[in-house]
Amino acid sequence: MQETINPTIQKIIQNVETVIIGKTEVAKLSLVALLAKGHLLLEDVPGVGKTVLVKALAKSIQADYKRIQFTPDLLPSDVTGISIYNPKEHEFVFRPGPIMGNIILADEINRTSPKTQSALLEAMEEHRVTVDGVTHQLDSPFFVMATQNPIEYEGTYSLPEAQLDRFLIKTKMGYPDRGDEVAILTNAQMQASTDRLKPVITLQEMAELQEEIQDVFVDESIARYIVELMAKTRADKRVYLGVSPRGSIALMKASQAWAFMHGRKFCLPDDVQYLAPYVCSHRIIMRSEALYDGIDALAIIQEIMAKTPVPVQRQVN
Repeated sequence: MQETINPTIQKIIQNVETVIIGKTEVAKLSLVALLAKGHLLLEDVPGVGKTVLVKALAKSIQADYKRIQFTPDLLPSDVTGISIYNPKEHEFVFRPGPIMGNIILADEINRTSPKTQSALLEAMEEHRVTVDGVTHQLDSPFFVMATQNPIEYEGTYSLPEAQLDRFLIKTKMGYPDRGDEVAILTNAQMQASTDRLKPVITLQEMAELQEEIQDVFVDESIARYIVELMAKTRADKRVYLGVSPRGSIALMKASQAWAFMHGRKFCLPDDVQYLAPYVCSHRIIMRSEALYDGIDALAIIQEIMAKTPVPVQRQVN
């Protein structure tokens, strides 16, 4: 069944696609993470449009966009901000870091030290940062889109499970097909860039959409279906660490956002099935024997979904 995209969401997607060609699903997943008040991790090779995507999204919703280039020498204070002594006023003044924005691009997040990576934890989970004992609330909406290169391991630091768990969705851009790449070259000739993009909604409207997501109905049968899927990841002998209850909540919220995007005020099992690989694969740690046999987290999720009974529509007399 072909579902109609919410008109407001469709405007954002079309605006993003003027500079990002052939990546509709990635644009949708980015919006799912944003609407559900989560964060997105993009893992892909350089040059496929990760930075352009997040800039286009920020432009489309009139958001304050900040970019943090993660490097080995980056300090936590370079992310959160620092207190500087003002001799005229005889007091310390807080100078905000780049985390103080609406949409944050954490570029090559795995290139910085775990200490600096952890500076993002409080911000991503609590939407606030604490500097010198003083807590500073972050703007709303607040959305982190982090990128990492999966083919370079020298000089990088793997993200700890605690931080991976903070990302609602993990996905990749992938190379464009040949037709889309020709269109990209044409766009480049025409100098189509994010600088020319105009907002299609305001930041306040996006915040209102985020609140509407919470009203999307999740039937108890859908909730039980999510819990059953997550419980089976924990019980699988090939899995060292399954999906936590935080992952169950993330899948439910993502499903609500996906349903809203498609013009519905209720979730379907199809929503859960489509989003489960993106929400859960980075939350599962496989045993080394399974990896040696070529079995990864995605295969586990797909196998579990194939074997788990799907809730059916209840008949009302």
